[in-house]
Amino acid sequence: MPTPKTNDAALLALLQSDPQAGLARLLDAYGGLIHGVVRRILPRNPEDAEECVADVLVAAWQSAGRLAGEPDRPLQGWLALTARHIAIDRYRRLRRRPGTDPLDETLAADWLLEPRTSEGEDCIAELVAALPAPDHEIFLRRYYLLEPSRTIAAGLGMSEHTVNVRLSRGRARLRRQYMARMHPNAKEGPEQ
Repeated sequence: MPTPKTNDAALLALLQSDPQAGLARLLDAYGGLIHGVVRRILPRNPEDAEECVADVLVAAWQSAGRLAGEPDRPLQGWLALTARHIAIDRYRRLRRRPGTDPLDETLAADWLLEPRTSEGEDCIAELVAALPAPDHEIFLRRYYLLEPSRTIAAGLGMSEHTVNVRLSRGRARLRRQYMARMHPNAKEGPEQ
């Protein structure tokens, strides 16, 4: 995971002015996140996973100017979503090949295989990026890297119950924030 000191604006400027150095810094800051997302979707295809990582880097380089013009958009969330979409697209192409292993059961849910690039998804990515520590990392690891609660708990030195409680409370908080931002005139009903 990137350190809190990662300066996305400087990184995006470097990507535009010196792509080679910018890509190296991007990999230093976010390479673990990108690799993690891609490997969760393509665990049995290391060559294809590496190609997906390269595709994410190219997309970041090509989008650096646009992303720099959107300072409120979190680069970390954009990279995670882009990595996920590219890996899912690669999985779909692989699935058409004879003899391809099926996708991990955890990832096979239809909602994950549906492409999503909406304003709502961008809003959720921004809200997740704004979560305080350790909730921010818990949400990234659970919903972007698709790690189970037990693995997250072990990695963060907390109990699995604590991780699950933070996820539950965080989802409720994100739901309220999402509704307030995307549907400001809607009445908020009872929490589900």
